[in-house]
Amino acid sequence: MRSGPRPGWTGTWEAAPSATAPALPDTTVRNVVHVSVGGTALRVRLTNRLGTAPLVLDAVTAGRQRPGAPGSPAAVPGSLRAVTFHGARTAVLAPGADLTSDPVPLAVPDGANLLLSAHTPAGADAPVTLHRAALQTNFLAPHGDATADPDGTAYTATTTAWYHVTGVDVLRAPSAGSVVALGDSLTDGTGSTRDANHRWPDLLADRLRALPTTRRPGVLNAGIGGNRLLHDGTGPSALARLDGDVLTRAGVRVLVVLEGVNDLNHTPPEALDPAPVLAAYRTITARAHAHGVRVVGATLTPYAGHRAWTPAREATRQRINAALRAGGLFDAVADFDAAVRDPDRPERLLPAYDSGDHLHLDDAGMFALAGAVDPARLR
Repeated sequence: MRSGPRPGWTGTWEAAPSATAPALPDTTVRNVVHVSVGGTALRVRLTNRLGTAPLVLDAVTAGRQRPGAPGSPAAVPGSLRAVTFHGARTAVLAPGADLTSDPVPLAVPDGANLLLSAHTPAGADAPVTLHRAALQTNFLAPHGDATADPDGTAYTATTTAWYHVTGVDVLRAPSAGSVVALGDSLTDGTGSTRDANHRWPDLLADRLRALPTTRRPGVLNAGIGGNRLLHDGTGPSALARLDGDVLTRAGVRVLVVLEGVNDLNHTPPEALDPAPVLAAYRTITARAHAHGVRVVGATLTPYAGHRAWTPAREATRQRINAALRAGGLFDAVADFDAAVRDPDRPERLLPAYDSGDHLHLDDAGMFALAGAVDPARLR
């Protein structure tokens, strides 16, 4: 008798480490994370990537958030599970390290919200790693271990950052692998509605749920607001974080890259040159191919009217986009520029997609970006 497809681990959610914050002694953080695909079990990936001292978390739990309550710390009754690490409840992460948990026996539906809670012991004094712009209400219990609190009554404070967590994997049979979106604030979701999961990678995951289960990949968001290709700034550069945020993620098969606008905006107009950006694209593609990962490059979106825009930066953006469209840099291209520009003023966003600052997109613009990715290019 032939057995069915073997299950495999698939990345379903990600938050790229972007900054540090002061220690949270004797505090529990309850992070709300929105998975792209579900599975029969999960693993949690913790991070101390940007920390300078060991991080100790003496209790971690995972559960499902009560449906219809994206701004609530309450769990589905009976869903909270203890998370262990090599069989132990306590996780110890060295500076610069991530740590993946043991499998957690919790079934996760596609598109579910999970609650990932972690307690830091009293006396902790080292900075902790976070993803600053979660666009999600998360919760703090400032006095003690509330990881097992099902109703969330101990969580009396809120935060809009994700602390300690950088990924979730799910066990799927069969696994179609995962897609990672590497980008800046446009990928991180700036301009979209908080607690709505309207970042374009979330909306792409929604589109992909129309595919048969055997072809439905997880979608991971490795966006960091302010991120650059070539230089560290808001978080490590895209080149520096490619391994940790993309190539070591579970089941990654395709990378979508939307990076470069912040490099233009941090370069004096007289020094603008597309060559370093194009060279970085080639490096990303070569490193991804060495890991068996295909790369889709996204054209840079318009931003005339924003305070950082200049005619020289616009000319460089156009040269970069022309090189992307000409081919040879990536395996495929998603024309984000064409999807959101004003056809009458192509250096500007279409007004219906402009969040108000002429750079970032509103929810409608995020839908347009998600619609510009051809699912056939993600296999």
